[in-house]
Amino acid sequence: MAIIKSVRGFTPVYGKNCYFADNAAIIGDVIIGEECSIWFGTVLRGDVNSIRIGNRVNIQDGSVLHTLYRKSVVEIGNNVSIGHNVTIHGAKICDYTLIGIGSVILDHAVIGENSIIAAGSVVLTGTVVEPGSLYAGVPAKKVKDVSPEQTRDMIERIADNYIMYAGWFKD
Repeated sequence: MAIIKSVRGFTPVYGKNCYFADNAAIIGDVIIGEECSIWFGTVLRGDVNSIRIGNRVNIQDGSVLHTLYRKSVVEIGNNVSIGHNVTIHGAKICDYTLIGIGSVILDHAVIGENSIIAAGSVVLTGTVVEPGSLYAGVPAKKVKDVSPEQTRDMIERIADNYIMYAGWFKD
C-alpha cells in the first residue's frame, strides 16, 4: 500500500478510481482528483506547501513534486501526463499537457494548456510556456506550435492507457 502520510495537520485527499503504487509517497497538503494514478517510487511532498492535482492525471515512476515553503505551490490541471523521473517544483501545469521523461519544471513556471515539454528539458523558474507549444532543451525554448487536436488526442490516449494499466494492479 502507498505511503499516505499526514503532516502539519494536513492529510492527503483523493477522488474516486485512483491508483497509488505500493511505494508511492503522498504526504501532507495534497488533493488529487478522480481517475488519477501515482506510480512506483513517485513522491508528492506537500509538507511545506500545497499540491493540487486535477482529474485523469498520471504521474509516472520516480517523479517528485515539491514546493517552496510559503512561496510556491504545485497546480496540475486535468488530463495531464507526467513522464518517468520528472521533477516539478512549485509550478503550474495546465490541462492537456505532457511533461516528457526526465524533465525538470522549476518554481513559478507555468506550462500552458495543450503543450508538450520534451524529454530531458529544464523549464527555468518563472518561465511561461505558451499554450499549444512544444518546448525542448536546457533551458527549454519554444520549438514549434502544436494544435489542441494533436495534444488532446495524444493525452487522452495516454490517460486512457494509464487508467487501464492501473486496473491491472487493483485487487
